[in-house]
Amino acid sequence: MPGTEKQRLHASISGRVQGVGFRAFTANQANRLGLTGWVRNRYDGSVETVAEGDRDTLESFLRQLRNGPGPAYVDEVDVEWLPATGEFSRFQMRMTG
Repeated sequence: MPGTEKQRLHASISGRVQGVGFRAFTANQANRLGLTGWVRNRYDGSVETVAEGDRDTLESFLRQLRNGPGPAYVDEVDVEWLPATGEFSRFQMRMTG
């Protein structure tokens, strides 16, 4: 069935995305969609996330990232699609890296 093969989305989100609840928003969306992976702030002011799930669900997640929570302003989302590794059991927030 199309869109059901597990994939990995690696995204870097730039704009006003730190100090506005973006990590919590990302984690909430991922958990709501049943994705696994992580999200963290980066020292350059961006937010980075890795999520695994089926392509259709990841596309929905990506649409949410492009909008972000209310106080955020997303300038750009750099996206990389990779094969899923299955290494995550849940979605979590990580320390800045």
